[in-house]
Amino acid sequence: MIDNKKVVVVMPAYNASLTLKKTYDEIPFDVVDDVILVDDCSNDGTAKLAEEIGIKHVLQHDSNKGYGGNQKTCYTKALEIGADIIIMVHPDYQYTPKLIHSMAYTIANDVYPVVLASRILGKGALKGGMPMIKYIANRLLTFFQNVLINQKLSEYHTGYRAFSKEVFAKIDILKNSDDFIFDNQMLCQLFMADYELAEITCPTKYFDEASSINFARSCTYGLGVIKTSLLYRLHKWGIYKSKIFDLKG
Repeated sequence: MIDNKKVVVVMPAYNASLTLKKTYDEIPFDVVDDVILVDDCSNDGTAKLAEEIGIKHVLQHDSNKGYGGNQKTCYTKALEIGADIIIMVHPDYQYTPKLIHSMAYTIANDVYPVVLASRILGKGALKGGMPMIKYIANRLLTFFQNVLINQKLSEYHTGYRAFSKEVFAKIDILKNSDDFIFDNQMLCQLFMADYELAEITCPTKYFDEASSINFARSCTYGLGVIKTSLLYRLHKWGIYKSKIFDLKG
């Protein structure tokens, strides 16, 4: 807890048994009050291991709902248990939980309502083993979005994010996709709601046990990014209204 603000870490998990404990052990529990793990119908005992290592809130999907569907459950549960600051940490150990302090305090001190841990700021991505093709695609898609959305993020594709609970009262994440494009849609929703986002440099690690989508899914995601950006611009101009950009209230 920071200044009476409850900090909750959410972990969207799928077959993460090999890296879960290593990730969990780095969580700074001097500020983190609760951890939620949502197991998206894994077949490797992820949920059982989560309970064994002491995660209090372990939820299991009866069927695979997808990365976006998993996050919907994560954030809904975090708000349900009274989270003021919600930090998404992937349990595949690609991102270090040691940045939680910096991300949480930025929000708790009312500097920014959202913080992204960027692999692109500095040299963390390539140094950590990001494949060159993924790096180039990341840079091209980010440039395209910055131009179309009129923002200056270093990347839109990190999975390490922190949010103040206030943002969920204004954007409707349940309208977003259940697939990987959920992340991108959520960022665009935040910009549509006029929130400013902070970024901090984040090292990353690419290894066999770290989750990654295949080439076909990556292409689908890339096309989804382009579509989301175009819908954002059309919505902003009032030419075509997209329901994901309708604000609550």
